Amino acid sequence: MLLSIIWDQDPILFSLGSLSVRWYGLLYALGFFIGISIIGKTFKRDGAPESWLDKVFIYIVLAVIVGSRLGHVFFYDWAYYKENLWEIPMVWHGGLASHGGALAMVLTCWLLSKYMTKQNIWWLGDRLFIGSSLVAGMIRIGNLMNSEIYGTPTNLPWGFVFLRGREQFCGSVNEFVECPAPTVCCPQAEWLPCHPTQLYEAGAYFLLFILLMWLYWKKDAGKYNGLLSGIGFTGVFVARQLIEILKNDQSDFEAGMTFNMGQWLSLPFVILGVYLIVRALRKGKVEYVLPHEEPKKK
Repeated sequence: MLLSIIWDQDPILFSLGSLSVRWYGLLYALGFFIGISIIGKTFKRDGAPESWLDKVFIYIVLAVIVGSRLGHVFFYDWAYYKENLWEIPMVWHGGLASHGGALAMVLTCWLLSKYMTKQNIWWLGDRLFIGSSLVAGMIRIGNLMNSEIYGTPTNLPWGFVFLRGREQFCGSVNEFVECPAPTVCCPQAEWLPCHPTQLYEAGAYFLLFILLMWLYWKKDAGKYNGLLSGIGFTGVFVARQLIEILKNDQSDFEAGMTFNMGQWLSLPFVILGVYLIVRALRKGKVEYVLPHEEPKKK
């Protein structure tokens, strides 16, 4: 315990009467606004119409929220929600899954490419991934502020004791127990420090963001159709595959599984990412022809 980090962060940043502003929501929103400003700079560099950016922002934000919520409902907790359908829209109660958000982003990218940009889906996907990798990292910092989705016990000096975690690892019974306070459920032993897997993921996503920015701005990688998306999918979901090894199960049904749900859901994205990288490098640079102004409706 002397070498561990005691984490007792209040997830609420401040309150105004009955309204509470949480760190998670602030970081989520801030990530989106920074991400869309970066995407806007790529649009400007490529000479894309300014009107595209507003539509991309609105539809992608909606897609990520709805997709992440449905991903949690169907991938992780359908046994509960099928009996409580009215709770599915209640995103403020928690429960978002990044795989669902990623699927929704791909679908929205396809729709926007078909009906707005008239370009290949990966022209938009490549530019979205730059900002999205930053957003993903900031969301994981939000998870840290919520003391959630952390890992298994560790002896490493950067292990976190999550005092506000819903479940904590009690050394006396050598298992996770759910309780309001350590002294109530674990009076004869200390809570064990755990891997701060939120920070591991955030670090991986921030490094990916730096790499994608460098490739786009310095190596002209935006002209390789699908290359940035491929690197993005591979980087995000390989990191997810590896870090999931250190995580606790997110749902009871994962107990005893060789690979948990997060790892199974990550596999198709890794395969897609590798395919896009190989395809982009084989085809070489593509010259996009973009309208400077969105065509007027007749």
